[in-house]
Amino acid sequence: MEKNKLTIGIMGGMGPAATIDLYKKIISYTPAECDQDHIRIFIDNNPQIPDRTDALNNGGADPVPFMLDSAQKLENVQVDFIIIPCNTAHVFMPRFADKLNIPVLSMIEVCVDYVLTQFPDTAKVGLLATTGTVSSNIYTDEFKKHDVSVIVPSEKFQQAKVMAAIYGENGIKAGNVSGKPHALLLEAVRQLEQEGAEMILMACTEIPLALHTNDVQIPLLDPTTLLAQAAVKRALGKV
Repeated sequence: MEKNKLTIGIMGGMGPAATIDLYKKIISYTPAECDQDHIRIFIDNNPQIPDRTDALNNGGADPVPFMLDSAQKLENVQVDFIIIPCNTAHVFMPRFADKLNIPVLSMIEVCVDYVLTQFPDTAKVGLLATTGTVSSNIYTDEFKKHDVSVIVPSEKFQQAKVMAAIYGENGIKAGNVSGKPHALLLEAVRQLEQEGAEMILMACTEIPLALHTNDVQIPLLDPTTLLAQAAVKRALGKV
């Protein structure tokens, strides 16, 4: 095991359960035989960062000052790079990343690179994400550069199925990861499959908490997992 591992900073709290999920996945993907083999990680878990979808779609409070504060706190404790377990937060990255002296590893770029490398013949990707991520076109634009189409649920399904599963009264952000959220997300997946999606991208970090690979017949990709794997490789000098 390499002795000079890089230190990872996690900008967390968006939401807290997704932050825990990323941390656990980093641990699980780290080749370690003892405690000392693991990677040093600092987490700034700030659930008070304003909701990103609300900011994008409803004119809600700007999350950028809070995200910049979190990033600078991580920079001040001398992490080597930052990762963010929130897809929608990446829409705001260009507004604060250039104010830092350390890099932010983009989950969007990691995910797109993985699809292009591991599934080079894919023409259509189904996107399950918050309305903020969908309307921002952050994945659509990145995939378009490589002639890959992104399919999203109909507006009705987006609100009644995907957003209800995440933000609903009994949704994932309320601590429920089975039952209704699971059923709602499966309905959205079925629609994307009918529209010709060859794989499904779970582009909200809460969705993998409720939806699992054995739920569908086509590949179901978890960007949180891909980000964790990429972060471990970078921290161990494998990149």
